Amino acid sequence: MIRIVKDTGFDLQSALGEVSEDLHEVMGRLLPNPNDRSSTVISLTSRHAEEEGSAVGGEAHVLEAMRYSALSGGKRLRPFLTVTCASLFGVSKETSLYAAAAMEFIHTYSLIHDDLPAMDDDDLRRGQPSCHIKFGEAAAILAGDALQALAFQVLADPDVHPDPAVRCELIRSVARAAGWRGLCGGQMLDLEAENKELSVDEIIRLQRLKTGEMFAISCEAGAILGKAPEPQRRALCRYAHDMGLAFQITDDLLDAEGTREEAGKEVGKDKDRGKATLVASMGIERAREQAQILARQAVAHLAGFDKKADTLRHLAQYMVTRRS
Repeated sequence: MIRIVKDTGFDLQSALGEVSEDLHEVMGRLLPNPNDRSSTVISLTSRHAEEEGSAVGGEAHVLEAMRYSALSGGKRLRPFLTVTCASLFGVSKETSLYAAAAMEFIHTYSLIHDDLPAMDDDDLRRGQPSCHIKFGEAAAILAGDALQALAFQVLADPDVHPDPAVRCELIRSVARAAGWRGLCGGQMLDLEAENKELSVDEIIRLQRLKTGEMFAISCEAGAILGKAPEPQRRALCRYAHDMGLAFQITDDLLDAEGTREEAGKEVGKDKDRGKATLVASMGIERAREQAQILARQAVAHLAGFDKKADTLRHLAQYMVTRRS
């Protein structure tokens, strides 16, 4: 186990849990329960709420599928990064939670689509049936589409930031990270790489796009909300890219060594499908060592921040020691 920060008694799991609980409440308001007749779909927050009527019929089915996937738990790392980085620049938690919810909606949409038979064909997600198993493929596709659309609706709302220029910058940056130069492009590279020999550099590029870009914008979003100087934004992005790659290596190690109960999904599928991973390319021990190096590099990018960034330092350590 590596030591990146001194043991100061800080409880990262409690911090993660606190943000997760607050986030769940915010996302629950943005995704009202279609089975609750007293609940109405609102535009965003209570302050800017406009009643749009209750969800019925097919739209209720899509909303139920959205809620099933978005409110099913998970590590909530991307929202945690947004809230934590925003706090470095004096942004209130109440404000940053809306941007954090948008990050989680995009992440959840990507998981729904990733599990589809046309992609990774996974029947289990977060310890329960995948969205397409529970609701059918058509509803799962639409639920993913709707979650991505909702993310940008949230980012455009004045409750995220009163300055429209800040909101536009958020929308532009998140769209880039989620699109062909980020998440979607990385997913395509991942699918095309099955049963192919890729170099270490090619695998790193794949994972930087598929995983790293959304980690980076999750950090940068907090800095954008706080109108942070460009050098600090860049430092947080570099931190996120190194930490994100360490996260992905640990995920691949769990697939190779972990159990179904630990991972909350089927394990051993990377090898069965001939996935291009650093674990497959380097071997387990070298990959584990590389994850530790990346975690240390991530922390080094925080040198210009004071003790308020210790939560991010603890998180980098957690990336390479987690078992789920």
